[in-house]
Amino acid sequence: MHRQRIEMALILPLVLLSICCVSAAEPQDEAEKVIISTQPAGNKPQSVLNQQQNCIPDINSVLRDISVQLAEVKVEMKHLQRQNEGNKPQSVLNHQQNCIPDINSVLRDISVQLAEVKVEMKHLQRQNEEQSTTLKELELQKNELEKLQQQQQQQIQTQAAELVTIKTKVNISEKQVEALRKDREVRQVAFSAALLVSGSETIGPFNTHTNLIFKNVFENIGNAYNPQTGLFTAPVRGAYHFEFYIYGPGETSHGSGAALMKNGQQICIAYEHQTSHGVKSANGATLLLEVGDVVFLRQWVNSKISDSTNNHNTFSGHLLFTM
Repeated sequence: MHRQRIEMALILPLVLLSICCVSAAEPQDEAEKVIISTQPAGNKPQSVLNQQQNCIPDINSVLRDISVQLAEVKVEMKHLQRQNEGNKPQSVLNHQQNCIPDINSVLRDISVQLAEVKVEMKHLQRQNEEQSTTLKELELQKNELEKLQQQQQQQIQTQAAELVTIKTKVNISEKQVEALRKDREVRQVAFSAALLVSGSETIGPFNTHTNLIFKNVFENIGNAYNPQTGLFTAPVRGAYHFEFYIYGPGETSHGSGAALMKNGQQICIAYEHQTSHGVKSANGATLLLEVGDVVFLRQWVNSKISDSTNNHNTFSGHLLFTM
């Protein structure tokens, strides 16, 4: 309604102004015709001048009215701006009424979209909370795994140290066992042997002392006796006992005997001499031997020793104890 009033206020003065201009133009045309026919140019008739003078006040009045109406329109526009929401023009109200269905539809769409956004936001929020919870659980699991890994590393280090200790102990034990085994082996030293493996034989006489080799070994525990050389070699320091038996034929010019030797030193002798029948002698000694000392029998010079499968001549020895 206000907008229509403003439009009418603007259009009506223009219409009036147009009418006035047209009415003023028609008398002028007629006067020009009269002037052309009766008078020279430049001298208008008095009736035309009077008509022009009568038209001028009307135009000025219209202009004044237009100015007044424009001022009113300006005031009305300012008033309408102040009453923007309270007193809207009827045309705007009609336009809003025509637009209400579309706005409602848009509002409904917006409401639906907002509801979907809210649902999506809630869904995302739940997912975020679930992910946060999962991350916290993973963090806890990570911390637990790190603690477990540290504990396992400590256990591995402890077990490694224990393993080193065990290996050291095992090595020591193995060495001790080996030492005990060797000690047991060296403690088990004993041998006994005869001169001949088979047949019968008379040995000598020789013009010098000659080493005897007892080849028929009965026992050689510890392998300290060598049947190839007739030498006994002490494997450990200790006390050893030796004994020997010598047999020979009875003859006028030759006796039968042998000496117990230690590293080339004579310890004792077994000797017998008679003119007939067989003769036999024996002797023995206990000796303190160092590792590597050698003990053997040496046939006495210019003597005869006889033996057979009956093993009349024997040489024996054994370890009493270590020292």
